[in-house]
Amino acid sequence: MQTEVIQRNGIEIASIRSDQVLITDVQSALDLMMSVQYETGIRNLAIPKDCITEQFFILSSGLAGSILQKFVNYRFRVAIYGDYSKYTSKPLRDFIYESNYGRDVFFTSDLERAIAKLSDGSDASDR
Repeated sequence: MQTEVIQRNGIEIASIRSDQVLITDVQSALDLMMSVQYETGIRNLAIPKDCITEQFFILSSGLAGSILQKFVNYRFRVAIYGDYSKYTSKPLRDFIYESNYGRDVFFTSDLERAIAKLSDGSDASDR
């Protein structure tokens, strides 16, 4: 795993990169949050969709809700970026849509939009 610190609009964002799936369950999400917090002191994370298990995107599994609740509880903001076009689930699409109107969890198509969301440079094209 590599972590790059990006600063935009006076806000630091940790951009995570990895060739491996990093988040497979709630504990691995907590481990990632605490590792980034320890290494960088940053609580704004941009994470590629490919670093998260596919089970996360099956809402009926409950995994997305459990993991994202931990991010919110520990006061982390997260933007998950990647291609969501293969998902046809209406509940998932609605979940992504509603999340993008919030303040803590975002789903974007690419890293630049993820950074814009986390740095409060709202990007309406992902809504």
